[in-house]
Amino acid sequence: MPDTPAPSARAQDTAMFPQWRWYAIKDGDPRGRDLMRRHYSAIHYKDNRNPRLFVGPGEKMVLLAADCKALFIWRKFIDGSGQLGVNCACFRNEGEELSSSLILEAEQLAWQRWPGERLYTYVSPRKILSCNPGYCFKMAGWKQCGTTKGGLVILEKLSV
Repeated sequence: MPDTPAPSARAQDTAMFPQWRWYAIKDGDPRGRDLMRRHYSAIHYKDNRNPRLFVGPGEKMVLLAADCKALFIWRKFIDGSGQLGVNCACFRNEGEELSSSLILEAEQLAWQRWPGERLYTYVSPRKILSCNPGYCFKMAGWKQCGTTKGGLVILEKLSV
C-alpha cells in the first residue's frame, strides 16, 4: 500500500526556511519518497523492494513544498561524470506553483549551504514530454553546458 502524504509539510516539520515555500525533510520521509517514485529517474526494482532512503550518498538537502506537491533534492558528491558542484538530483512539481519560481528559491537555499558552488543537473530528453528539455530550469536562468555520452543534457547555474 503506497504511503499517503500528509496534508501539509508545515504541520509536521520545523519551518527550517520560514520565508520560503520549501521545508527541509529527511531522506526517507515517505512524502518525499512518494514524489521521487513518480520522477522519471526513479529506480524501480524488479523484486518490488521499496528502500526507505531515496536520495543516495553524499551531502544532501531534501526539500518538500509546503503543500507536499513538489520535491527538490540537492546532492554534493563525487560525480563519476566529472561534473563539479552541487547536483540537482531530482526536481518534481505536481502542484500549481510555477516550476521556475520554485527552482529559484531552491537555488538560494543551496547557496546558503554551499556558498559560491556551481549548481548543475541532468535532463533526459528521451524521458520527458517537453520538446525543450529543462525548460523550467532555463526559465530560472540555467544554461545548457553540455551533453553526456549517454545523451543527457547538462544544465548549470553559476553563483553571482
